Amino acid sequence: MAPLNSGKTRPIRLADIAKAAGVSHGTASNVFARPEIVREEVRERVKAAAEAMGYGGPDPKGRLLRAGKVNAIGVATAEPLSYFFNDPFARVMMASISQACDATGAGISLVSAANNEQLAWNIQSALVDGFIVFCIEGGSRLVELARERKLPFVALDLDSDDEEAVAAIGVDNVAGANLAARHLTELGHRRFAVLALPCADAGFGPTTQVQVEKALYSGTRDRLRGYFAELSRFDIDVSKVLIYETVNDEESVWAGLDHIFAGAETPTAILAMSDRIALHALDWLRQHDIAVPGDVSIVGFDGVPEAAASKPPLTTIVQPIAEMGRLAVKAILENDGTFSRQSLPVELVVRASSGPSPA
Repeated sequence: MAPLNSGKTRPIRLADIAKAAGVSHGTASNVFARPEIVREEVRERVKAAAEAMGYGGPDPKGRLLRAGKVNAIGVATAEPLSYFFNDPFARVMMASISQACDATGAGISLVSAANNEQLAWNIQSALVDGFIVFCIEGGSRLVELARERKLPFVALDLDSDDEEAVAAIGVDNVAGANLAARHLTELGHRRFAVLALPCADAGFGPTTQVQVEKALYSGTRDRLRGYFAELSRFDIDVSKVLIYETVNDEESVWAGLDHIFAGAETPTAILAMSDRIALHALDWLRQHDIAVPGDVSIVGFDGVPEAAASKPPLTTIVQPIAEMGRLAVKAILENDGTFSRQSLPVELVVRASSGPSPA
C-alpha cells in the first residue's frame, strides 16, 4: 500500500499516527505534548510510526490558536526592519520592551515591511496577542491595520490626529519644545534655526511654518508650535527662523546645515527635533570648525544614551523612553478592553552643547 503522504494526498495528521500506532488520538497527542505521562513502550511505538510516515509533530500554531493566547507581543513599524537596530530612540525603546517581556515570559515579534502591501500581510499573519505600534512614520496606516486584526494595540508617539479611540502612550511635544526654546532664549540667543523631523514622505529640504502646520505628522507640528510659541514670547520674529525638514539621517541633516550656514546671517542656536538629528549636526559643526557652544548652541529632543556621550555632551529634552516601553507591554498583557491616552512628562537636561549667545 502506498504511504499516506505520497503524491498529492493531504498532509499527515496526528490522527493518522494514532491509527498506525494502534493508540487513541489523546495518547498520540500526549506523546508530543506531555510525554512523561505515557509509558515508554507506547511512546516509542508512536514515535516510530511518526518517523516512518514523515510526521514532525503537531503544528504549534494550531495549539496556540486553540488556547486563545500565544504569549507574544508584536512590535510594528512602517520603517524598514533595520530601524529597530539603527535608531537610538528605537534601541532604547526595544530594550525596555524586551526587559518587560522577559519579566513576564512573553515573546516579541518584530513586524515591518518595505511597502504597504507587505506590511498589511505581515500584520495580518503575525501570531501575537497584541501590537505595540511605533508611530514614527506611517502611523495612521499601522493603526488601521492593527484595528483590522481586532487585537489589543497601543500606539507609541501617535504621529497623526485620530478621531477614533486609540490607546496611545507619548509625551507633550509642545511642552518639551517650549523648554528647549526657553532655555536658549534665556541664554540670550535671538537668531535661531530649526532642524525638523519629516513633515510627510516627500523627502527633505527647506520648508516654512505654513508647510509644517500642514504636516502629516503631529509630532513635527507640535514641536515647531512649541518652539515658536516660546520664541514669540521673547519677541523673536519667527518668520525669519530658518526651518529645514530632514529625514532624521546624516545626509539630510548635513544638507540642511549647508543651507542654513550659507546665508549672510547665521544662527547662534539650533533647535533639533531629535537627538539623532542633533548628533549628526554636531559632527557637521565640528568638521566646519564651528565651536559648540562658543559659536552655536544646539538642543536635541529624546534623551538617548548617545546624547550624554557626544562631544560636547548634548543638551536635550528627555523623554521617559524606557517607561513608555514598560507601560506599552503592560497595556497589551493586562488589556481589559478599555483604552487610554497617556502623556508622560519630559524634562530639560542641560549639558555642554548650550551656552550664552556669542552675539
